[in-house]
Amino acid sequence: MKKYKKIVRLTPLDQRRFKFLYIFSLLLIFCLFGRLVKLQVFNASDLQRKARLIQSSKIISLKKRRSIVDRNNRLIAYDKPLYKLWAHPQYFNFPGDSIKKVRSIEEVAKKLSSILDINAEILVEKFNNKMIGIKLLDKISEEKAEKIKNLQISGLDLFKYSQRYYPQGELYSNLVGFVNDENKGSAGLELHLDNQIKVFNKSNFIKRGGDGTPLPDNSAPGDFIYDYKSLGLTIDSKLQKASFNALSKQVSEWKAKKGFAIVMDVNNGRILSLVTVPSYDPNKFWQYDSELFRGWYSQDLFEPGSTFKPINLALALEEKVIEKDGLVEDIGNIKVGGWTLWNWNKKGNGYIDYPKVLQVSSNVGMVKIMQNLDPTIYWNWLQNLGINKNLETDLFESTAGQLKRKDLFVNQSIEPAVTSFGKGFSISPLKLVQLHAALANGGFEVTPHVTSTFKEKVNKNPKKQFFSPDVSKIVLEWMESVVDKGSGSGAKIEGYRIAGKTGTSQKAINGSYTSKKVCSFIATLPVNDPKFAVLVVVDEPSKSYAYGSTVAVPVAKEIIESLIVIEKIPPNIKDHGMIVKKP
Repeated sequence: MKKYKKIVRLTPLDQRRFKFLYIFSLLLIFCLFGRLVKLQVFNASDLQRKARLIQSSKIISLKKRRSIVDRNNRLIAYDKPLYKLWAHPQYFNFPGDSIKKVRSIEEVAKKLSSILDINAEILVEKFNNKMIGIKLLDKISEEKAEKIKNLQISGLDLFKYSQRYYPQGELYSNLVGFVNDENKGSAGLELHLDNQIKVFNKSNFIKRGGDGTPLPDNSAPGDFIYDYKSLGLTIDSKLQKASFNALSKQVSEWKAKKGFAIVMDVNNGRILSLVTVPSYDPNKFWQYDSELFRGWYSQDLFEPGSTFKPINLALALEEKVIEKDGLVEDIGNIKVGGWTLWNWNKKGNGYIDYPKVLQVSSNVGMVKIMQNLDPTIYWNWLQNLGINKNLETDLFESTAGQLKRKDLFVNQSIEPAVTSFGKGFSISPLKLVQLHAALANGGFEVTPHVTSTFKEKVNKNPKKQFFSPDVSKIVLEWMESVVDKGSGSGAKIEGYRIAGKTGTSQKAINGSYTSKKVCSFIATLPVNDPKFAVLVVVDEPSKSYAYGSTVAVPVAKEIIESLIVIEKIPPNIKDHGMIVKKP
């Protein structure tokens, strides 16, 4: 069967319709081209900015500080995470509510009150008819903040921040200091070592894909690892507490202006305890006089008095102007350059050996001993000891001691005379500890420090030697006699060899000495194997009979007793001149 093809008759395209399609297509092309130009040229920078915001997220880092711990890793200071609660009533909405529904302030306050332990009515009052940007509370704990998050109430925002907290209160305040309301170091180590305590994060942005997946970029390995290492101190908290209690009791008993006590390792300068009284609570620093925030033990100067006599005897031995077994006559007073100098009790002691000079703290004996030393050599020695130099340490910036000009010291005989018994010049308590540490360790300079990382800096510098080992040993044994049968006998502990020297100096105000005193005592132990120096300084005790022996020695003894237990220092006994360790 034949199939017939259908014939379709072609008709010309409607010219009006063709023109319409043609013009419409041109307009569409021009619009698209115009849009492209606008996006690529005029809106390029804005679009790039928006793209970066979508593709990268900012890591908001808290202003954190490292924790501070003692040598046994006990917390001294740390950052406590807290939260601020902000409310926007116009957006209040509970889970399950329709998008348009807005809950009342009273409904939200009721849910918050049980978590925050605050009456709902009090919370409502805080809104004060405001509908946006209301700070309800701060210092909200992490536990409570988590409960608020779990409510999932729209319109409530929690802002995390950190607050510095000092769990041991006033025990470390004069050493560690505090941070202010802006989390900035404002006193003590918090201020002086601020750059070491602050935590720095390297990167703040991370690139992400459309699904939020982090994308590779040029960040180096470890850029997003937070540095939360602790700042370790050489301090022992048990010894710190024992020292603080002993000093506080004595400062109160003698109604003194202030007091200072330190225990230091004589071989490396590590400070095991450092306390001052009065103290303050760094958690409530705003309640105290700013004068308490100063590190006066390195910034204030005092005349060391008789505690400097062992240093002078070491200088005399080094220059060989006295012999180890020599004698000196003490009649109770001596005239020097038109001045009459007296012993502290204005009594003479006759012919006495050098250990006895220290035992009775003879000023006259010291003047006669040091008159054998040429004043120029004497001054050069004092300068070499660093009397008039700043002390390098990781504590507060130290104040350089005050020493008379060389020409005055050399040409006015009274100057070396008064210096012989610790007057006419001034140093910080910390400097005095350093010098006695050198006497104890064989003559070498050590740098007092409280941070465990500071030793890395110290070890890079060669040790400076002040005294020879033989001279150090001799003077230390002379100081031991002060504790055995002299003014330091109150520090004697059965079975232990302890060296020491008391000091009582008058305070000078406007160039004139007053009745105000500074009582001190320096001790070193054990003499057979020196390891520790203990210094106690009590400023302006106001009761009668205030001397180094009555005010400072009892504090030192309590500290030494605690030190023996904490450091497990074995006892020794003297047996016919031999040192025998107890089994």
